[in-house]
Amino acid sequence: MTEPRPRSWLKVRLRQARNPPPPIFRAVVANLSVAVVGGLALLAYDVLLSHGTALPGGDLRTALGALYVLVVMVVGSVVTYLWVELPTGASGVRRRSWWSGFLGLIASLPIVYLVLVVIFQVIRPLIS
Repeated sequence: MTEPRPRSWLKVRLRQARNPPPPIFRAVVANLSVAVVGGLALLAYDVLLSHGTALPGGDLRTALGALYVLVVMVVGSVVTYLWVELPTGASGVRRRSWWSGFLGLIASLPIVYLVLVVIFQVIRPLIS
């Protein structure tokens, strides 16, 4: 029997991108959904302020930006913790681990950064 041909580094990475493990996919989807909803609210606030709308508290863009990052990290971690389960042999038994929450925390950092870049560097100039 002949050995299978080894795949190149690029082919391996493309295959991994097409078939992500379910825990990774779920962590990304959980954090992305929270980041997009919060990012759109942050964008709406920024647009209102730039059009001269007087809002209570004045200009709180910096504080709301920091709060946005914190909320995405916390809510994304909690949702990932609740959604990603440890595999078990018993049907109907659900087990969770703090690793699921940590996975959500780690996934939230690049996602929140990319959502902020897309919202304020791509979408914001298009609507002004």
